[in-house]
Amino acid sequence: MSVRSLPKATEEDVQRLERGYWKEKFHDIGRDWRLYLLFLPLFFFLVCWKYFPIASMVVSFKDYKADASFGGGTFTSNFIGFNSFLYLFNLPAFWNAFRNSFMLSFYGLLFGFPFPIILALAFSEIRLKGYRAVSQVLCYLPKFISLVVMTSILGLLFQTSNPNTGLPAGPLAKIFEAMGQRDLLSNPRAFRSLYTVSGIWTDAGYGSIVYFAAILGISPTNYEAARIDGASKMQQMRYVTIPGMAPTLIIMLILKMGQLLTVGYEKVYLMQGLGTGGATWETSQTISTYVINVVMTNSQINQGIGAAADMFNSLLSMLLVLGSNKIAKKVSNTSLF
Repeated sequence: MSVRSLPKATEEDVQRLERGYWKEKFHDIGRDWRLYLLFLPLFFFLVCWKYFPIASMVVSFKDYKADASFGGGTFTSNFIGFNSFLYLFNLPAFWNAFRNSFMLSFYGLLFGFPFPIILALAFSEIRLKGYRAVSQVLCYLPKFISLVVMTSILGLLFQTSNPNTGLPAGPLAKIFEAMGQRDLLSNPRAFRSLYTVSGIWTDAGYGSIVYFAAILGISPTNYEAARIDGASKMQQMRYVTIPGMAPTLIIMLILKMGQLLTVGYEKVYLMQGLGTGGATWETSQTISTYVINVVMTNSQINQGIGAAADMFNSLLSMLLVLGSNKIAKKVSNTSLF
């Protein structure tokens, strides 16, 4: 029995297929041109603020001076290799800032990550839609408060009485004074706790939106089947809700791991100003504030050291994302990429 061989595709057939493929693509673009038009501002933002700045990473390997008239500039400064990194790694102050950045982010992950999940689970159990909507709005509001206002509120709550200015002690300060803890705003050991608690207050409600949407995506038939089997509310939450949220939880955890060493300078700066005489710098100095306070304000130090510190931080964050993504893929078959 002979097997009939299929005719081989000629070069003309391949070209015809390619023309048909691109014709179909251009047809799709022409049909959905409004969506592509909406995408243009985002594309412009990504190129200008996310991709073009990558070229400035070369500053980490140069004796950078901002003034081009003195032989400086991003691409005209003298190349010095890894000297900036070696100098940076020999500074005890840098490793203290690195440890503080890690601890602040770790506390935020350990205590701040579960709170939005708990809020989303609580919102899903509220049956009165009006009450649930009001509760959600009240929980979302702190996210839209300016960091300056939020830090001012924190200062009013924990400020101690000042006879010189006549300012009374804050309500929370009075409670902690009765417990033997005075002037928490200037206590280095209290800075991380205040930073973490204030972060939970501002971000937990807004962060629950993603998890609440994941809960709404779970089929109601799963809950009906669980109720028929006699499952209680807690059992439904354990065997239906949480497994249904698992893919979202894993993705969000991977993204949080990438931010484990990223602590912005704005909130830290503002909270440092609440203390007296920089008393909290021992535990509040992070990589971002270290770069600004120590490196960028000293004209005698190579300013490329600041870029080296930021590059080192970014590389570690990338490794954390890749590692957590690989572990999640092996454990649960759910990953970011």
